[in-house]
Amino acid sequence: MDLQDQLKNLFPNHISLEHPSNDKETTDIWLQDDPIICKYEKRKGKPITILEGYKGAPEDFKILSKEIKTKLSVGGSFKDDKIIIQGDYRDKIMHILKEKGFNVKRVGG
Repeated sequence: MDLQDQLKNLFPNHISLEHPSNDKETTDIWLQDDPIICKYEKRKGKPITILEGYKGAPEDFKILSKEIKTKLSVGGSFKDDKIIIQGDYRDKIMHILKEKGFNVKRVGG
């Protein structure tokens, strides 16, 4: 029995005001000084947005990839240390990354 269980047994009518925070948005992603490059390309006639230049752990970049795809509700992939997002979402992606504290550089178009 831990301390919380013991307190519940001693004071069964007490309502705890503290709630453990389980924020998924507060992930510990390493921020770098160099900008992440956000560029636009067309592959097979379809627009894509590519993010590259992250020098941290690949796992952090995968987490960032998943967050971006979830917030924008778009498809994409993580290959060769690049995030590939389906569609032209450069402005929205740059806004999301700047809110997280990253430096972002727009390339192409």
